[in-house]
Amino acid sequence: MEHLDAIVIGMGPGGEVVADRLLTEGWRPAVVERELIGGECSYWACIPTKVLLRPTEARREATDAAGVTRPDMDWPALRDYRDQMIRHLDDTKQVETYRERGARVLRGTARVVGRDPWRVAVGDTEVTADHVIVATGSAPVRPPVEGLDTLDPELVWTNREATSLTEIPPRALVIGGSAVGIELGGFLAGMGTRVTIVQRGSRLLDREDPRLCEIITSRFEANGVDVRAGTEVRSVRRDGDGVTATLSDGAEVHTDVVVLASGRRPRGDELGLAELGVELDRGAVPVDEYGRVAPGLWAVGDVTARSMFTHVAKYQARVVADGLLGSPRVADYTAVPRVVFADPEIAAVGLTEEQAREAGIDVTTSEIDLTEALARPWTYATDPVGHLGLVADRAHGVLVGAWGYGPMAAEWIHTAALAVRMGLPVQALRDSIPQFPTFNEGYLMALDALDL
Repeated sequence: MEHLDAIVIGMGPGGEVVADRLLTEGWRPAVVERELIGGECSYWACIPTKVLLRPTEARREATDAAGVTRPDMDWPALRDYRDQMIRHLDDTKQVETYRERGARVLRGTARVVGRDPWRVAVGDTEVTADHVIVATGSAPVRPPVEGLDTLDPELVWTNREATSLTEIPPRALVIGGSAVGIELGGFLAGMGTRVTIVQRGSRLLDREDPRLCEIITSRFEANGVDVRAGTEVRSVRRDGDGVTATLSDGAEVHTDVVVLASGRRPRGDELGLAELGVELDRGAVPVDEYGRVAPGLWAVGDVTARSMFTHVAKYQARVVADGLLGSPRVADYTAVPRVVFADPEIAAVGLTEEQAREAGIDVTTSEIDLTEALARPWTYATDPVGHLGLVADRAHGVLVGAWGYGPMAAEWIHTAALAVRMGLPVQALRDSIPQFPTFNEGYLMALDALDL
């Protein structure tokens, strides 16, 4: 039985970052992947969704730019480029690269079958290591909807089917108004699908600032998306070639596909860890501030249930790698950006006003319409949109949260992210010199509007 320096179980973004760091430092790890190296994000989530979303965004932007006519959409060409970006679901090159760098690549489902030292079985192969890093990610939640399990598989989509689609459906019912629901619903609507989004909560993105949620809903409805908030899908049934869904308010929605976007669950309960005395939390693998579960056992990414984003998985992986390589540091989840790649983009960081007040902070807030305050939106589009909101701690004179809505908000939210994370004084931010004309310039106006 071969003994290695480390075993990485799950080769999504978090697992890859750990493996890369260890290989760079001369370690010999085993990397285990039951599907494709690159994980959910690379093949069925982050990458394909952003590829699919960009053309509809670009067409709308072109239409809204002075002197440009509306470009045509070429779905076969977009579909081909999507397939290119997801490597045609082929990770042969990635496997070869890891093997060339000295990793032992094991294909299959892993089970942790022993400790002291840690022992991992993949099919008929067993290996041991001083350290095991769990990075097995998450799986989509299947909501308890009567009749859902009786529908043909081609009628029920998770993010995998939605990002791998080959034809655009005429109608789609999206269950869930979170980031996944908004992105997939927005893409389909942009391609001409008649989209209905059913959200059990009182508003879309109901964990964000209510004002931001209001703006998003208004934009969706203006674009023809039917938003049903404060209700849920009770049952579905086959209806000819499509599906009829009955909602909790008695309404019926007729659709060609049902898209599940009601959250994800950690996949830590599939490894046999509980049998070895590792306590799980509803499938999540709890970690300490260093990313450690137990001596020699570590976890990163969605499986930890800590801010289930790819960028957090990669951050946790850097923290764990530093610990493994003798430079331990504490993970700090302050100011994790939260972005929805809608059209235009939605971004937030830190606390909402409600969360700040619940934390006992003396809160002051501001919101500005970027189209009224700045030149940049008007150089960007003839009918621009854009909003920026700030949440500040009056007593300490620092930002504790922010949200943005507008073109490239995923980029300019990082000014607020850095300010919140580092506790930069509002006065110092006011004294900065932003480039003109930019969306980032809006921070000066929003900061001046705070009651400090």
